[in-house]
Amino acid sequence: MSQTNFKTVEEQLAYLKKGVAEIIPEEQLKTDLEKSRKTGKPLRVYLGVDPTAPDLHLGHTVVLRKLKHFQDLGHTAVFLIGDFSAMIGDPTGVSETRPPLTREQVDANAKTYLDQVFKILDREKTEVRYNSEWLGKMNATDVVRLCSHYRLARMLEREDFRSRLQNNHPISVHELLYPLLTAYDAVSLKSDVELGATEQKFNLLVHREIQREYGLPGQSILTMPILVGLDGSRKMSKSLGNYVGITEPPQEMFGKLMSIPDELMWNYYELATDRTPSEIAALKNEVASGKVHPMDAKMKLGEEVVSTFHGAEAGRKAAENFQRVFRDRQAPVEAPIHKIARGPAKKITAFLVELNLAPSKSEAERLIKQGGVEINGQRVDDFRRDIDLTQPIEFLLRAGKKKFLRIIVE
Repeated sequence: MSQTNFKTVEEQLAYLKKGVAEIIPEEQLKTDLEKSRKTGKPLRVYLGVDPTAPDLHLGHTVVLRKLKHFQDLGHTAVFLIGDFSAMIGDPTGVSETRPPLTREQVDANAKTYLDQVFKILDREKTEVRYNSEWLGKMNATDVVRLCSHYRLARMLEREDFRSRLQNNHPISVHELLYPLLTAYDAVSLKSDVELGATEQKFNLLVHREIQREYGLPGQSILTMPILVGLDGSRKMSKSLGNYVGITEPPQEMFGKLMSIPDELMWNYYELATDRTPSEIAALKNEVASGKVHPMDAKMKLGEEVVSTFHGAEAGRKAAENFQRVFRDRQAPVEAPIHKIARGPAKKITAFLVELNLAPSKSEAERLIKQGGVEINGQRVDDFRRDIDLTQPIEFLLRAGKKKFLRIIVE
């Protein structure tokens, strides 16, 4: 690649700094970018991921998107699957020794990961590696030599281990090996830059140090902040239920993104879209001045995120459906169909409970009194009303803001 393929160092840095928590050290990254531009040789930038769970959520894609930014600029993106290290388990943020995964679990998860990461990365331009390539071939001598390059006292300085020691929680020896073995990834890949989340900082610094012990210059490190979940307060996590899965249907993804607090959407724009900092600042000013409604700005966010994983058409349809159902209070184009057999008339309250549109008759009555129930767009005012089910009929039933059913009596 000739140097004319690379943007100026200033342009590259401006693009790469978006959303970054820390660059260690920034001066080195700048020097490496300058050298890369002069020689025409792209930097080797890697992200290591242990396939410990089968599905990725939006929080996982924050660092992945930064790898894409390097790829956009013409550098070599290396996606490293930690198939060997996943069987050990990363002790970061863990309060007790976690059970190792089996090879079968790791292989199944790795396949799913790759299917998902190529929604962001360019499949043709991504170098995919597995750390079993080198870690699986190490003998006892290699492991002892690797361990000789790091001090136990330094290892026990890390917060996870220190707190476990203080609380008399056990630490297994194989957990101490984790940052050293993954450091050997950086040695084997001869990487110039490594990416990771802020909580991975200790491991990343060990990787840089071990590279130097093996005669390499020592890579730069870029850390990315943790994406706050839909609740607006805690880290996005499946266990907390505050996540957006990147394989979820477009409507579901869009609906979840619409539920985040208004103030949080700027964080999502920064970490989950390709908008530049100046574009985000301009949109934020338009919202602050009243020129753009916060809901409209959030809908743009939802459409952009959905488009990333499902395509532009799916993003546009998800936005249109949300507008129709939740803002214009019309029926969705594809309301779920519920077929029932003909029978005697039923009270509307009992009917709503039967269809799981209300938890109880008293709740159904309250919903009707608040004007929350409609049949074919006409408000139901009488909670004592009977629904005629004796004849074949089709009608659209709405209960609350979000629940629609197309009822077909056969």
